Amino acid sequence: MAVETNSPTDSDLTRALGYIRVAVYVVTALIGLSLLLVGTIAVIAGLKGTWHWSIHLESTIRYMSTVVQYLLVLLVPLFGVLLVGRWYDG
Repeated sequence: MAVETNSPTDSDLTRALGYIRVAVYVVTALIGLSLLLVGTIAVIAGLKGTWHWSIHLESTIRYMSTVVQYLLVLLVPLFGVLLVGRWYDG
């Protein structure tokens, strides 16, 4: 009779680290796209030079700063877990 254990195996750890790595890449890509969006609006506002585009730039910066803040709150622990997991997986 085989006794089943609930301890994680190396393949489970490797699979979990793969998922965490993908999550880190996705969150990092979202931060990069947010910065690209703000930069694009800034270039348009600079070229147009009107108060209308200035307001668009201010609101975009305000909303994107909130989005990036939440993404960083997600990214920092995920990256820490990935580093510790890679060190443990060794």
